[in-house]
Amino acid sequence: MSTNPDPTTELLTAAGALDPDLPTDRIVTHGAVVFLNGTRAWKMKRPVRLRFFDFSTPELRHDVLQQELTLNRRFAPEVYRAVHAIRRADDGSLTLDGPGETVDWVLEMTRFDDDALLVHRAEPGNLDDAFLRTLAESVVDLHASSPIRDDPHGAARLQEVVDGNLASMSAFPDVIDPAAARRLTSRITAMITERSETLDARARRGRVRRVHGDLHLGNIAIIDGRPVPFDCLEFDEEMATTDVLYDLAFLLMDLWARDLRHEANVVVNQYLDRSPDDEDGFCLLPIMLAVRATVRAHVSAAADAVD
Repeated sequence: MSTNPDPTTELLTAAGALDPDLPTDRIVTHGAVVFLNGTRAWKMKRPVRLRFFDFSTPELRHDVLQQELTLNRRFAPEVYRAVHAIRRADDGSLTLDGPGETVDWVLEMTRFDDDALLVHRAEPGNLDDAFLRTLAESVVDLHASSPIRDDPHGAARLQEVVDGNLASMSAFPDVIDPAAARRLTSRITAMITERSETLDARARRGRVRRVHGDLHLGNIAIIDGRPVPFDCLEFDEEMATTDVLYDLAFLLMDLWARDLRHEANVVVNQYLDRSPDDEDGFCLLPIMLAVRATVRAHVSAAADAVD
């Protein structure tokens, strides 16, 4: 998080989005900058082209921000408010949605406190069973409302992730031992092969959907006492289209990695109680947890390399 002024902060202030009398904090990621000011959070995509996304033009940034608004309003309508054009009038003044040339685009969101993030509360004894059951039910509802992908190849879809993980791990041989990465990939591949019929059967009956895609503890907020997922994976439909249990597995892996095994068990049991059609997939969770943990490993390695 940064508090130093920059040209984009000045741009948003001039356009009337930011109150100059209030402090503004910036959260910078590879693809976006979020400005926290008063009761609002304003998100702009950075003009970059990377391996997984291209935000290099204002038109591309508009499209992905609009997609982010539409997708996240499915489960966090109180957070995601509107996409605004930043425009420059003939006299050089800047406004939101006013006349003139479009300079860039910004997503307006309702701000919540940093300590509202579930990741900051995920410690032993902090999450009671009633809250965890509510969390599981919110994920069931999210998946029930997610568009179904007509795709019978559930095993092949998961294997693509595994192959991509190996390629990503291979980029950091000083952090992740290449031989260990190959052994892990071979073991997971064998498990997918063994369970391929179950994965494909689930895909055929509509359990592969356009889901959240990034459902870890840092992307769930507690608002008015209830869990609210937000910040779904919006820039790549294929990456966000998967078996619903693989989506759930990110949350379970995150809890398990923090030694919150009871909490993970409460969540998965409540999920299956509310979604009995997914009970056949319980045997797949060890595979999906391993794949999610591998994703976390190479993402962490990449973050360390950037730092």
